[in-house]
Amino acid sequence: TELGRHAAARLRPWLQATEQLEQELRQESGQVMGEVRLGIIPSAAHPLTTQLFTELQAQHPAIRLNIIEAQGVELDKMLDSGTVDLAILFRLSKPKGSDERQLGVASTYLVSAPGDALTSRPTTDFSQLEGLRLVLPRRPSHWRTALDDTARSLGFRLSPVVEADSLIVQTELVARTPGLYAVLGPYSIAEDLKRQRVQASKLVRPELCRHVTLSFPKQGKLSAASRVVAQTVERLVESWGHQLTEP
Repeated sequence: TELGRHAAARLRPWLQATEQLEQELRQESGQVMGEVRLGIIPSAAHPLTTQLFTELQAQHPAIRLNIIEAQGVELDKMLDSGTVDLAILFRLSKPKGSDERQLGVASTYLVSAPGDALTSRPTTDFSQLEGLRLVLPRRPSHWRTALDDTARSLGFRLSPVVEADSLIVQTELVARTPGLYAVLGPYSIAEDLKRQRVQASKLVRPELCRHVTLSFPKQGKLSAASRVVAQTVERLVESWGHQLTEP
């Protein structure tokens, strides 16, 4: 109801402030503690969150992680509503505001089943996607819009024969279907590349890069526990050469 929405809008900040006060009072004992709700895009979830949990358990065992996987649009809504305290997601442009920090840059790859002639080369011009049988993310999606706009700027339209939000579904489809291609980032295909289940060629001309960012809510103050988690994420990614996986 309208009354319920009005009440929720007023109560949510009060509840968050109450939780933060409780954590600050407890931290007077010298131990950082509390729950941190971390939103993350599925392709970045592992091994980053696994290593993050390991380090927090060793250094700050009283911090409790609450990990939520979602797509970028959903994570933005969660940040705005205060549903998550931090979020790791992709941006199409380099972050500029104080509410986001860049962790790294991810290139884009044309992915196929092993043995494909097109993806056997180190790089592939984006124009080569014209006429290919593609599996693409569903609309609405910032990433899908960027792909469609890039193709349109080169004078053609992308031809998806199947659309799927799930990165696992996209990867499985191309791995099992010769002649079908996906356009994916490095983290969603890393394990399948190692196992030689898929083959990939970096897309260039233009080179589509996404900026991996650590985002904070535009309103509200970060708790001490959230600051520790943010610092640990940044340190881990930096130690891996600004990648979301170990080198």
